[in-house]
Amino acid sequence: MSLLCPSACRRPPPASKTRPAINALTLPETPDKVRIEKFRALFNKHFAVRAIGRFVLGRNWRSASKAEQQEYLGLFEDLMVVSYVDRFKRYAGANLDIVRVRSDNATNVTVFSQLPRDTARPVKVLWRVGARGDVLKILDVIVEGASMSQTLRSDFGSIIRRKDGKVSGLIEELRQKTADFKAADKPANGAR
Repeated sequence: MSLLCPSACRRPPPASKTRPAINALTLPETPDKVRIEKFRALFNKHFAVRAIGRFVLGRNWRSASKAEQQEYLGLFEDLMVVSYVDRFKRYAGANLDIVRVRSDNATNVTVFSQLPRDTARPVKVLWRVGARGDVLKILDVIVEGASMSQTLRSDFGSIIRRKDGKVSGLIEELRQKTADFKAADKPANGAR
């Protein structure tokens, strides 16, 4: 790793701290409610949630009221948590293999990883990680070349344009989408 990489980049978290949380997401017998709780904790601790949310909203962030910004960030977090938990279920039992780490500049690195699959080539996952002092946060996840942040920015921008350029239109769509995800997560009898 380059000398430009901050000291925090050269000290990955011990596996003993991260492995139990990752296992809770990928073990087949983990209930969805537990997956969601575990991933929400991981997401808030290890992702630059506010920065990603602002980037995804783009120039529309400035036109949103403070109340819209706050509601948007809450809905953005909910959407990310439930959609990523759904994706993790597809890889239940798989181990995330770190292939290499590249220092991009003085504060950012890219972690190259892959998820092995029995019937096909591994899924390539890149993690853009930024450092502020000794604090590391994930800035973007790129799966098979598709950036989470860029994809959402494009999707959200399209929704806002369809809704007469109003962030409130996006917020309404996010409310519905997160409600749909949550409804799909509940069994017919409401027990879990």
